Amino acid sequence: MVIGQSTVLAAAFPPSVEDFYLPSILPWGAHDNYWFTKVTLLVWVAVAAIIIFFLWAYRKPQLVPTKKQWMAESAYGFVRNNIAVDMIGPAGVRFAPYLTTLFLFVLVNNFFGIVPLIQMSPMSHIAFPAVLAVISYVMFIWVGMRHHGPLKYFKHALIPPAPWFILPLLIPIEFFSNFLVRPFSLAVRLFANMFAGHMLLLVFTLGGFAMLNANVLLAPVSVLSWVLTIALTLLEFLVICLQAYVFTVLTASYVQGSLADEH
Repeated sequence: MVIGQSTVLAAAFPPSVEDFYLPSILPWGAHDNYWFTKVTLLVWVAVAAIIIFFLWAYRKPQLVPTKKQWMAESAYGFVRNNIAVDMIGPAGVRFAPYLTTLFLFVLVNNFFGIVPLIQMSPMSHIAFPAVLAVISYVMFIWVGMRHHGPLKYFKHALIPPAPWFILPLLIPIEFFSNFLVRPFSLAVRLFANMFAGHMLLLVFTLGGFAMLNANVLLAPVSVLSWVLTIALTLLEFLVICLQAYVFTVLTASYVQGSLADEH
């Protein structure tokens, strides 16, 4: 569902969760299953845009960078210096390519939520943040097992320094916190923010059209609703950048915890 839809439909059918289940662009199966939808297309567009941008920026690298090379280096340098190295330490440099890719992928997909005529972030579907969270989850566990060895890693992750008689209570809490809550909170935080932002923009924009269509006397209220939409769009832009940053920082912090001598 996009903002350019009919005002009559907006008045008759207010925004709901069903607006996130878009029809397939291409038929898939006998029942036209939700597979290749607008959201799926946006994910592939984001992947292609990131790859093409870096290939274009580094097509002819120079010692004195051009504007496009400077933009690419700035994006990578920001994540490497301000996230990877700050959170993990010198060892974070080897994780910088993944963290940069993760940051830009989330950022671009989030940005689709405020692009006119698109106005739908794939991250407003729980499946996409969940997949990213699982990838980060598997990575930090693998990193910890490879660095410490499986037994030592799980021992440090599950058994805190505490008296033996309280360990039966603490070990399940540590397991729940480190291996269940982390991926869940990582995915839900991103999903909830993008879902809520999209719904708010729909409510204020389509609500303005609905009130104007219902009664001309409500025109001033409609204008106010659209003004608030602009203000919310600016706020949503800040949320978009912040959520990409938070998702990447938390991933880096989990990796740092896996590499630390004590968890």
